[in-house]
Amino acid sequence: MEWEVLWRVAVAAGLATAVGVEREAAGQPAGLRTHVSVALGACLFGVVSTLGFDEFTTRRELTNVQVDVTRVASNVVVGIGFMGAGLIFREGGRVRNLTTAASVWSTAAIGLAAGVGSFGAALITTIALVGTLLLLRPVRAVIIRTFVHDRRHLTILVNPGADPGAVLDALRDAPGVSLGSPTVGKDRGAPLIRVRVTARPGLDLGSVVSELSARSDVESLSDQPDE
Repeated sequence: MEWEVLWRVAVAAGLATAVGVEREAAGQPAGLRTHVSVALGACLFGVVSTLGFDEFTTRRELTNVQVDVTRVASNVVVGIGFMGAGLIFREGGRVRNLTTAASVWSTAAIGLAAGVGSFGAALITTIALVGTLLLLRPVRAVIIRTFVHDRRHLTILVNPGADPGAVLDALRDAPGVSLGSPTVGKDRGAPLIRVRVTARPGLDLGSVVSELSARSDVESLSDQPDE
């Protein structure tokens, strides 16, 4: 049975990794560790539902008492889902605590498995989950450096009388930076530029923005992450 559990957990983690890498490369807030954590939790709920209640089953003709012990697992899934949702919050253009919410959900599955006596399943999933949270950190960093594009919306206030085209040209000439279609308006008579900027993976877009902000013809600059 334990080898069966190990095989199921390994397959779930492997398939979730494939999905998580794709989401991580796409720059989505729910990335590699989040997907693997959720898959591990869901896998263990499935293992518990199929293997964890065998000792409570009997033939119907031997008793007139009907008990559906799997309702425990289903209620835990629903309840811990609300708890995980409460951990997630939005900060500016980023979503926080997704991995924490997923790991809490998986930990609930571990506790349920231990509660019905599936100690091997709980131990295997604990090792897999801890390994995911610890060992995939450097993998996640490599994915971000290799695949993820930093995208920001810039609002640039140019000094009155200065040429906004020169500011845009300086931004276009920055290596590894591409621009969306800029809009140029006016703010109290001064040129105001709004533009979406994308940096190639591994490029520190913050340093490019700082250099642009330090120009003598730029009065102020603000940037917001692209959601």
